[in-house]
Amino acid sequence: MTTTPQRLFIDGEWTEPADGHYEVVDPATEETVGFAPEASRAQVCEAAAAARDAFATWSRTRPEERAAILDRAADLMQRDFLANAALAQAESGATTGTARGMQVAVGAARFRRYAKGALEPVEEAVPPQINEAGPMGRAGIFGALAVRQPVGVVTCITSYNNPWANPAGKIAPALAMGNTVVVKPAPQDPLSVYRMAEALAEAGVPAGVVNVVSGSAPGVGEAAVDSPDVDMVSFTGSTSVGQRIAEICGRSMKRQLMELGGKGAAVVLDDADLDSAVAGIGTTFSFYSGQICTAPTRVLVQRGVHDALIEKLTAYAGYLTVGDPRAKGTVVGPVISAAHRDRIESYVELGRKEGARIVTGGERPEPTGRGFYVAPTLLADCTNDMRVVREEIFGPVVVVVPFDDEEEGIALANDSDYGLIDYVWSGDVARAFRVARRLRAGGVGVNTIGRNMEAPFGGFKRSGVGRDVGSYALHAYSETQSIVWPG
Repeated sequence: MTTTPQRLFIDGEWTEPADGHYEVVDPATEETVGFAPEASRAQVCEAAAAARDAFATWSRTRPEERAAILDRAADLMQRDFLANAALAQAESGATTGTARGMQVAVGAARFRRYAKGALEPVEEAVPPQINEAGPMGRAGIFGALAVRQPVGVVTCITSYNNPWANPAGKIAPALAMGNTVVVKPAPQDPLSVYRMAEALAEAGVPAGVVNVVSGSAPGVGEAAVDSPDVDMVSFTGSTSVGQRIAEICGRSMKRQLMELGGKGAAVVLDDADLDSAVAGIGTTFSFYSGQICTAPTRVLVQRGVHDALIEKLTAYAGYLTVGDPRAKGTVVGPVISAAHRDRIESYVELGRKEGARIVTGGERPEPTGRGFYVAPTLLADCTNDMRVVREEIFGPVVVVVPFDDEEEGIALANDSDYGLIDYVWSGDVARAFRVARRLRAGGVGVNTIGRNMEAPFGGFKRSGVGRDVGSYALHAYSETQSIVWPG
């Protein structure tokens, strides 16, 4: 799709990679999309040093100037909308609607949101305090301000499932707050992130403020994390990788924002609207082909409606067209790679061995020819101790566990290493909210999988550290400083 090998973006310059290039593969066709640069450790450190040098000036630019650059970048992303979406689709295997509406469009929208965010107040008055005379000085009334300051240099390590929205959700608020960034894209689909960097450069972002370095080898990400010029790491990805990053950050007390794995519980109570529940849960089969950490993959259903829910979910899966994501009518495209397809299939086989019943799916869809496709799969007769119930599969696989009463359902939902987003379906809204308040998750959807994009986003337990989205992202990419003075 792109014949010219991509170059790194370091200190405002397009730079030849020291370690050559590697092939980016279209998951739908297994054809070459393009060639991504393989940065050396020295080049990653060079990018971090450039970000450090640029920070002093960028952090002091007027908020209006930062806002204007972010707005112009969004305009340029929109100008090249169809080309950007075609590249995102080729790299990630997303369907046309997803590549356009949920990847590029959301990415551009996030830059617009944080153009406005750059203008949000960063000072908050603290009520004055009356102090008696004592060892700390004379009596007096002391005023105070809480001021949000940029953290410094932020390394942004992005996920492969959305090469536009995920990087934008890190880069835009970080820049809005006056930080500079080193972006390390996911190795599977980095070319879209370079397209984003092109838009930022054309929009007038100063040299060194945004740097993009990629690589298929782990050393590139490791260098981007442990560089002494880096003050914070923002990571979206697996819990296991997040733990390793956190260990490195802990050595020098680097700030962290971690959006990690999920195994979202969908608690379906016996008074639920089952069609609504199925429509929500069924998105696991289709949206990003199940490659999304917020998916309701772990269905906990009250026994009175268990069989009816299984029947409806099976029918839902049967309506989903699996195939070429560019073809009209396709709902389920490929997963990101052959290795990931094999991993998902191994989990389905593990579920079979553990005693789960494969209601639908479980076999590679035919005929698909080339491409990394997985059939929407429903596993029933599951128990909470099965690995397919406890571990994140990250594919179009739903597991179903029955429960008897509300207390058991809550206990099962909370019996998990993860706690990103859970869901509750009930015809009694008061009951649903009562259950929601007891779930140990960073977010809970009540009778919906929809999200409010100003609400805080992040996880409990091994699903992450910190919160972002909306104004919470501006807080995440800032330190709070207090300034005190005598009245």
